[in-house]
Amino acid sequence: MLEHLEPLCSLYGISGNEKNVRDYIIENIEGKCSYYVDALGNIIAFKPGKKEKAKKIMIAAHMDEVGMIVTDVNSDGTLSFEAVGGVNSEVIAGRQVYIYEKNIQGVIGSKAVHNMSSSERDKKISAEDLCIDIGASDKEDAEKYISPGDCVTFMSGSTAMGDDSICSKALDDRAGCAIMLDLINTELDYGVYFVFTVQEEVGLRGAGTAAFQVSPDFAIVLETTTASDISGVSGASRVCELGKGAVVSYMDKRTVYDRELYELAFSLAEKAKINCQTKTLVAGGNDAGAIHISGNGVRTIAVSAPCRYLHSPSCMARRSDIEACENLTKLLITGINKL
Repeated sequence: MLEHLEPLCSLYGISGNEKNVRDYIIENIEGKCSYYVDALGNIIAFKPGKKEKAKKIMIAAHMDEVGMIVTDVNSDGTLSFEAVGGVNSEVIAGRQVYIYEKNIQGVIGSKAVHNMSSSERDKKISAEDLCIDIGASDKEDAEKYISPGDCVTFMSGSTAMGDDSICSKALDDRAGCAIMLDLINTELDYGVYFVFTVQEEVGLRGAGTAAFQVSPDFAIVLETTTASDISGVSGASRVCELGKGAVVSYMDKRTVYDRELYELAFSLAEKAKINCQTKTLVAGGNDAGAIHISGNGVRTIAVSAPCRYLHSPSCMARRSDIEACENLTKLLITGINKL
């Protein structure tokens, strides 16, 4: 699983343009399971198990990452843009970016701080205050290379930090994709549908159509979730903590999770001595929000890796936490089938 994590994170694929990620996944599941790509671009795969009778379980992780899209070329050659997904403008100012379909690098530019008035310095930065500078001399020069609609991602390589941490863009949710790739390469007791979804970051769009097609009885959503375990944050606001294992949610802003599955996860984790924690703040959402209300309803659980600095160029997670998510997911496949 960890061998897939770094290559997946290095790929560029914002919501609606996940082709690079999809191609990598298909290359690594070819001949190991049956699969097809639907009209939206979801990969829907099925891996048979050793036992014939099985409950219909769907495991999902999204391929897309947050980013930006070019909306206009300005007279000075800089580019206006809109965020794709939940991008914090204050986090991206000064960051290097990559317009990946055109193989063009750029930087998020803003007015120099020493040229700002005191009121401007106190004002929260918005996307309208920023531009992408690709080094073009003027509009005509920039238009030789760039067009409105071009996709932009952060430039960020994966970096090992300490003994166990990894820092990279797109850990949300290439970590979940890496887990599913490894599970597809594992002999399973029961057959499972593995769905690599598109457009999660802009409204859980791929997950809803995929769940409609699969029509599962149960779903396990593999994700990353915000960890605020830093200095100055206490109590429930810490949400979860790096190094304390898989995060199993009871509720977020889109889903109230199946109570029996929530309790099953902690029971299985305790017996197997897998580190497991809950999400202490009702916030955010993920593909479960679309999956659990699909069709006649789907009993759903989310298993997430805690991640600091989510939706930034420098997300940070622990390899051991991601491994705990995979180990718990394996147990849940069998545990759900025994309910």
